Amino acid sequence: MSVKDALARSADKPAGKRPYFQAADVERVLAITMAAVQELAVARERIDTLERLLQAKGVLAQDDIDRFQPTAEAAAERGLWLQEYLNRVLRIVQQEGEAIGAKGDLYSAEVADELSADSDQAADAG
Repeated sequence: MSVKDALARSADKPAGKRPYFQAADVERVLAITMAAVQELAVARERIDTLERLLQAKGVLAQDDIDRFQPTAEAAAERGLWLQEYLNRVLRIVQQEGEAIGAKGDLYSAEVADELSADSDQAADAG
C-alpha cells in the first residue's frame, strides 16, 4: 500500500451524515478526544507487553529502552505513522469539511424516515 493510499484510507467513513447528540462543537471535541484515547490505550497495552517480554527474557533492561535513539529510517517510519494517526484522530474535522460540499448526504434518521414512509406507502397500496 502506498503512503498516499494509507493516508487516504485512514480517514474512511460510513455513508451518510454524522448524527449528533450534543452540540456539534462538543461532539467534535469528544470524537477527537475519544479517537486519541482509543489509540493511546491500544498503544500503551502493546508497549507494556513488549517491554515485559523483553525484560523477562533478559533481552533489554528498562534503561536500554529509555536511552534508545531511532535511526533516520526509523524516525521516518514514525513520522508516517504520526501522520496516519493524526488523520484518524482528526477524521471528524476532515469529514465535516468534505460534508460541506457534499450534496444528497442524509442523516441516518432521515434514511430511517424515508424507509418508514416507503414501507407505509407499500402497505397502503397492498
